[in-house]
Amino acid sequence: MDLENQKRIKELTETYGPENIIVVLGAGEAEISGLAAETVTLGDPTYAGCLTGVSLGLGVYHAVEPIFKAACPKDVYEEHLGMMEMILDIDGISNEVSSIREQYSQYNK
Repeated sequence: MDLENQKRIKELTETYGPENIIVVLGAGEAEISGLAAETVTLGDPTYAGCLTGVSLGLGVYHAVEPIFKAACPKDVYEEHLGMMEMILDIDGISNEVSSIREQYSQYNK
């Protein structure tokens, strides 16, 4: 997750409270999605951004996870993400993000 996005997420969390924030990821690879999920829950594992050592515990989902897909209107999901399902490793991404969410998010326990 780039440094500017870390800053925005931290500011939004400080303004609205972590209980009012969820993060929806869109990275195309499981490993990158997992790092971003870890960044917004436990803190920046790369020690590069403002979330280094900052555990926000935010709920985090990837846009192609079945749980997120089920929450979207079918036509909207298909229009914006339907094609991505054909080229992304949905299971790998889902497993990576849900694992982080289940381990670290204070709002999914």
